[in-house]
Amino acid sequence: MSAKNTVEESNTQEELKLNEEQVQDETISAESAESQESNATETSEEEDYIAKIAALEEALAQEKDQKLRLYADFENHRKRTAKERIELFGSANQELMSALLPIVDDFNRALKNVANSEAEEGIKLIYNKFENTLQQKGLKPMENCTGKDFDVDTMEAITRIPAPSEDLKGKVVDEIEQGFFLGNKIIRYARVVVGE
Repeated sequence: MSAKNTVEESNTQEELKLNEEQVQDETISAESAESQESNATETSEEEDYIAKIAALEEALAQEKDQKLRLYADFENHRKRTAKERIELFGSANQELMSALLPIVDDFNRALKNVANSEAEEGIKLIYNKFENTLQQKGLKPMENCTGKDFDVDTMEAITRIPAPSEDLKGKVVDEIEQGFFLGNKIIRYARVVVGE
């Protein structure tokens, strides 16, 4: 029986060794499977983080672009309103000045008709004061254009007449009403008679 026991013990020991090896193999297999799963999980988590970072960077770039465009729109609006304000101040008195131009014409006619009279000096004083006030507000008279070439940008031809001399063909023969600028803008064109 002792030999049988020895054989059984050796079989049992071999079975135990085989079982231990199997358990070790299974443990190693399980550990390697877990480590592979862990590596796969870590890899997928890294990919997720990289994708999230890329998405956040793209969103940040879009927000920066939107902010830059909004700032540019604001700057354009600010510049446009400043320009409009300057133009408004420059031409705010245009209606008033246009309404006063016939009075300037009347003063000029009065000065021509009262030459060498007692009223001439008083009319000149009033006219000069009035003219200086208008010039301070930006009203500038155009130069007398009699004898100059007709310019459609600053003159309005009332009529055409045969030129009194050959050198006045296509030129201004007479100025009916003087033209005026308000700042750099023409508020009344010079009304002229042109020779043909």
